[in-house]
Amino acid sequence: MELLQLHYFLEVARQEHVTEAARSLHVTQSSLSKTIQRLEEDLGAPLFDRTGRKLKLNEFGSKFLRRAERALFELEQGKQEIQDLTSPEYGTLKLAVTTASTLPNILREFRKKRPNIQFHVQMVSTQKMVTLLHRGEVDFGLTSPPIPENNDLACQTVFIDPILLAVPRGHRLADRSSISLPEIRDEWFVGVKKDYGVRDFVDSLCKLAGFLPKYVYEGDEPARLSDLVEAEIGIAFIPSTARHSREHIHYLQIEDHELVREIALLWNKGRYISRAAVEFREVVLDYFAELSTLPK
Repeated sequence: MELLQLHYFLEVARQEHVTEAARSLHVTQSSLSKTIQRLEEDLGAPLFDRTGRKLKLNEFGSKFLRRAERALFELEQGKQEIQDLTSPEYGTLKLAVTTASTLPNILREFRKKRPNIQFHVQMVSTQKMVTLLHRGEVDFGLTSPPIPENNDLACQTVFIDPILLAVPRGHRLADRSSISLPEIRDEWFVGVKKDYGVRDFVDSLCKLAGFLPKYVYEGDEPARLSDLVEAEIGIAFIPSTARHSREHIHYLQIEDHELVREIALLWNKGRYISRAAVEFREVVLDYFAELSTLPK
């Protein structure tokens, strides 16, 4: 059994399609198929049920997948540990985030301490983040809301972030400092798509207040919402850490509801934590501790 076979097997298991897996691996479909066939011959059992070029893990494949992921996970951890010992000043910090409003400031503070460390950041859904953490493909996740801690993943809440209502300056509510949820039931909203933490949380509270927000825009770029509010396309729920000091946007507090989001840092308990990753975690904790002392 070869490492190449395991890598190819994992990609096919994740894609469930020969063509897509071959494209992702930058190999020909015939080469990929032959490699998987040799692996199955080595194991003495088929790993997939096949329908054309579509493949689905069978019982044997599902059991082998867990072992293969663990084996490659451990090898990758060993590689990272050696790299950390031989070149501690260099390397790449891999992050997955569902909330990016505070990330530029955090990365700027970290870069002052570790100027030679590179970053790779993915904006993902909470479900995708958990998958990446379980696979050991990222060092940390920064998310809202937190997820329940388990045997594999650690979750530390680092900040309680009030959620505000952003309206354009010419809006009928622009002279108010606060608002109750029922008062905005007939408004048009701009927001992120479902499965983002803030969107799902706000929708659930609005539902308790007797309505669901009517969205004229649903996107996957939270930073764009302020532009849309300023352009008077709709109003938006925006966390205080994502608030912009713009002349044409007014922010209101929400009455009668504790409308806040919890920001949490996640990591895989079994993943090797490099020195740079340890320092990054310290920077995150220090940043949010300082942010908590600022006037709201």
